Amino acid sequence: MSIDILPLTRDPASKYVPWFIAFMVWLATVILAGVLILSSFVDRWRADLKGNLTVQVLETKTGNFFQSEKDLKSVLVLINTFPGVESAKEISSSEIKDLLIPWLGDNITSETMHLPLPRLISVKAKPNTKINLENLRAELKKVIPDIQVDDHQVWLDKLISLTAIIEGIALIILLLVITVSVATIIFATRTSLRIHRNLIDLLHLMGAQDRYIADRFKRYGIYIGLKGSLIGTFMGLATLFILSFISYKIDQQLLLPLTLSFLQWALIISTGLFAIGITTITTWVTVIRVLGRIM
Repeated sequence: MSIDILPLTRDPASKYVPWFIAFMVWLATVILAGVLILSSFVDRWRADLKGNLTVQVLETKTGNFFQSEKDLKSVLVLINTFPGVESAKEISSSEIKDLLIPWLGDNITSETMHLPLPRLISVKAKPNTKINLENLRAELKKVIPDIQVDDHQVWLDKLISLTAIIEGIALIILLLVITVSVATIIFATRTSLRIHRNLIDLLHLMGAQDRYIADRFKRYGIYIGLKGSLIGTFMGLATLFILSFISYKIDQQLLLPLTLSFLQWALIISTGLFAIGITTITTWVTVIRVLGRIM
């Protein structure tokens, strides 16, 4: 017997189910890529800022940052000798300019650089060592009262918490996508069984077992799953490449960089294979259960 005995490809579901699968694969691909990009972005920031502090010497009411350069040197000496500090150095004007370029553009004039910008000191902590920030602030204020110490870990923790919430929402959406996909495939399979009820009864009279009929439907499930997954994966990858092009065209420093590792790309592409597996297994199990009740 051949698969043509059950003309499943002529069913109405053959027209809309592959496109439905394609949409779900596209949605899952984009969501998964977004989660991976966001996770990589946060991991990079965590690695760059772990154990780092920034000391700001702000402008005073008199228009001076401090009494003299000697005060700044005293601050640098104090920080470098403070327990837990590995190194401390002042951020140069050129480095500050590089930090301002993403926000003000490349055309930063000399007048812009003469704005009352704070003097910045980058502080790096020793590995596996925590700096006592309260004591450090107290010691620094003895030299320059208006000095500020910014702990990047505070807002980094907030960023990590926000990322966890976003990833949780994305996971819920992915679970909903899977649930809706399974429900749709079950409905389409049941409908197909009703359409071909007479042919299935005839096959039973001819000695066909439920597993044989289920295998016909399983092949059909592979067909529509493969068709929908290929379309959805292509749409998903096209969307990611377009977003990547836009991010580099605008400013990659202001947007999340759409850079992924080989394993991450493999995981994204595997959503199509996962969809084929879900379609095939759901179709086969549905047919076996329905035929079991009929018989």
